[in-house]
Amino acid sequence: MKTKYSHAKREQYGRLLASLLCDQHFGARPTATLDGPAVLRFTPIRQVNLFVVQQLLGKWTAEMTKLRSPYFDFEDADVRQALTQFMNILSRRIKLSRPVFEPLLAQAITDTLGGALAPTEVFIHKLLGEATTCTPEQLREGLRYIDLNKPVFESFLTTLPAQQEQERDYLVSRFRLHEEACAAELQPLAAVLESFNVLLPLTEKELYEEPAATEAAPAPATPPAAPPVQVAPPAPVMTAAPASTPPIPPVPEPTPAPVAAATAAVPAAAPAPKPTPEAPVEPRRPLVEPAAGGAVPLYEKLKAEQPAAPSLSETLRQERSSATLAEKAPRVESLREAISINQRFSFINELFNGENMEYHAAIQHLDTLPDASTAKRYVTENLMEQYGWVRKDEHINKLLKLIERKFSN
Repeated sequence: MKTKYSHAKREQYGRLLASLLCDQHFGARPTATLDGPAVLRFTPIRQVNLFVVQQLLGKWTAEMTKLRSPYFDFEDADVRQALTQFMNILSRRIKLSRPVFEPLLAQAITDTLGGALAPTEVFIHKLLGEATTCTPEQLREGLRYIDLNKPVFESFLTTLPAQQEQERDYLVSRFRLHEEACAAELQPLAAVLESFNVLLPLTEKELYEEPAATEAAPAPATPPAAPPVQVAPPAPVMTAAPASTPPIPPVPEPTPAPVAAATAAVPAAAPAPKPTPEAPVEPRRPLVEPAAGGAVPLYEKLKAEQPAAPSLSETLRQERSSATLAEKAPRVESLREAISINQRFSFINELFNGENMEYHAAIQHLDTLPDASTAKRYVTENLMEQYGWVRKDEHINKLLKLIERKFSN
């Protein structure tokens, strides 16, 4: 029978670990805040960090939606350009205090454990979301936040017909079959749990569902009789009880003299058996235990500083299927300013293997080149060979279009 895991226990562990990590980082500095790069490096488990980013993006997008009003033309080119500039500036001012960050971290830990136990959960909640229909291209947008078992998700999307919408239920059922077929390619659960165990003790058994009461002890066919009251040994019975006379229940806390008198006057019942005391119930082991010797502050290991003026490119990325606002904007003086926060985050992860410094070095070099043809050759010859870009046409074409904008008349 397939093992059942407890969502409540995953949530409990997520809250405990999030509290522990936040204690280590914010404990001595309760008013400290986190910027984008710090979020991406907060834990050694990359999937946890990415799920924090995805949640932050969702909340940020919802806040931006509130800016729209029926009284103004938000599709006007100048308005869209101004909004893009505003979002770029705002993205460089990420400021997460403990009260807002800790719930995001706890949920990300819970979601990561859920994805390790059942990858279909990640497909449903992180790729499909609330959508009732989806194309492979739309599903691929969510892959930027997937690190755990990412090749399995990528291989599934290649099996879907391009540009064709599919119903949600169909996609879910088909992914379940794909997951079963690729079981050998999934990251072992033990390896995932070990990465958490380093931070706060956790075993697979501690995530199991509790057995139902009926499974542990089946109910008897008839209601059990009330346990007999323990009494002192009765005095010798003077007369035998007739078969038709029911036994008289024992009297609590009797003394020997009254018992002897009573038994001399009325028929006595057979002495009730002395109940066997139940074995003491061993207390349940808690879901997690404190780490022995005290945990080494995690953030001290991870606090490598990033370049000044970090942007949400380290944290928020969401590319739309249509052309981005930055691509539609007029000519700009530098690629660094032309690339939107969403594109920047996408380029770093899809073209530069998540290396922020290598991305910035390449963009800075492109900005120094004299013309569009030279810049394009650098992309298609040097960078493509250096990073082995395969099946990255969508992102490469967007970069080339931005180069055309920079050198346009």
